[in-house]
Amino acid sequence: MTQDGQSQNGTVTTQVPARLDRLPWSRWHWMIVIGLGTVWILDGLEVTIVGNMAGRLSEEGSGLAISSAQVTGVAAALYVAGACFGALVFGWLTDRYGRKKLFLITLAVYLGATALTALSYSSWWFFLFRFLTGMGIGGEYAAINSAIDELIPSAYRGRVDLIINGSFWLGAMGGSLLSVVLLDTDILPKDVGWRVSFGLGVVLGLGVLLVRRHVPESPRWMFIHGRAEDAERIVADVEEQVERDTGKPLPEPAGSITIKQRHSVGFGRIARTLVRTYPRRAVLGLALFIGQAFLYNAITFGFGAILATFYDVPSESTGYFFAVIALGNFLGPLLLGRFFDTWGRRPMIAGTYLLSGALLFVTAWLFGQGHLTATTLTACWCVVLFFASAGASSAYLTVSEIFPMETRAMAIAFFYAVGTAAGGISGPLIFASLTESGVVAETVLAFCLGAAVMVVGGLVALFFAVSAERKSLEDIATPLSVHDSPPAGGGAPAAGPAPLRP
Repeated sequence: MTQDGQSQNGTVTTQVPARLDRLPWSRWHWMIVIGLGTVWILDGLEVTIVGNMAGRLSEEGSGLAISSAQVTGVAAALYVAGACFGALVFGWLTDRYGRKKLFLITLAVYLGATALTALSYSSWWFFLFRFLTGMGIGGEYAAINSAIDELIPSAYRGRVDLIINGSFWLGAMGGSLLSVVLLDTDILPKDVGWRVSFGLGVVLGLGVLLVRRHVPESPRWMFIHGRAEDAERIVADVEEQVERDTGKPLPEPAGSITIKQRHSVGFGRIARTLVRTYPRRAVLGLALFIGQAFLYNAITFGFGAILATFYDVPSESTGYFFAVIALGNFLGPLLLGRFFDTWGRRPMIAGTYLLSGALLFVTAWLFGQGHLTATTLTACWCVVLFFASAGASSAYLTVSEIFPMETRAMAIAFFYAVGTAAGGISGPLIFASLTESGVVAETVLAFCLGAAVMVVGGLVALFFAVSAERKSLEDIATPLSVHDSPPAGGGAPAAGPAPLRP
């Protein structure tokens, strides 16, 4: 093998990773962000509107025989279960068959299931398509985070990943405000408003699909899976476009990598990689995902009940309060994201987790002492979630970059599924009775539990976080397929080759 991208006996030497990482920011990267990232807005819109329409769906004349408890209980649990199942299934398929095929398939699953949810005529139909909608969203998390991190240059990877994952809260804010309008019976009938809400998600998703068709397959995935020439062609086209847009020649790539091409990696190899090769990183991923899941359930699960029970806020007005919280959630990744690339992963991940946990402890004390009103409690939540949202988004960034490329989508799927199950199943079981009891001390306990688990995640990050800022993915975790030629004389290959060699 003498030329870049040419293979011999299934082994290929390529500069594709270095060529992608040395690209300056360009219009092409904006297309990637819009095409892949905007689905998080749909997820936020979806989850928030469903939560806010629970009361309306249970009313007589809604066109659906279902109770409010079934919407927030059974349907919500099925959505979470679908997301966990979809993440694992589609995550495995993403690593096996490619990022592009799966981020198109998962979006199609989401669109179809959402459209059919809008046509619900009975509770079982509603439950079924909430599960399938969750499957699509769970699959999106695995496929999209994989593709984004493999296409975005290393100098921008942290901030872009955080902002994209944080955009969920733009959808949540829009869903809160839209629900106020769409569920107003002076504007739309009871049996139409909630259906239109789901229909809007389909319309927005179709717009995303049109842009996403132009997003290429990950060249990193392609050269490992026997498509080195296609990978070279895609990167060459991108380089030509970037040079044309910027008007400047590109610098020379920093190095090359030699890999043994393969078509798939078995579950056994993936499990051994996560548990045996990178046990500290596996503990880090679990701590980050479980920590943020419990904190968010401590605050957002039953927030409407807290406002109504302790501050007599009418249920139709809680959407305005949630919109403020959602804004704080989005501003965190937006304003703090660049520091994950400049100050570094370890101080920022540990700092956002520890600070948000500490601030929630303070909020719990103020609430317990009766010093807060509905407005000031919402302001406290907003500050807590400003930091917590950046930390939560960094959990997705972390597990997508600290494991080998062949396992990336499955790693994201595994930690997402565990964290989502912890937050979406055990979290509500713990926090629902505490926050809805009307007892101040029990609500304080709910806040403190969420804060404590978040602090534990921060402490784990302080010791285990990986300094991945501005580094190639191949330097952070050596690909399982990396090939190290034996030295002259036929000796055994050297252990632990540097994945990118200048």
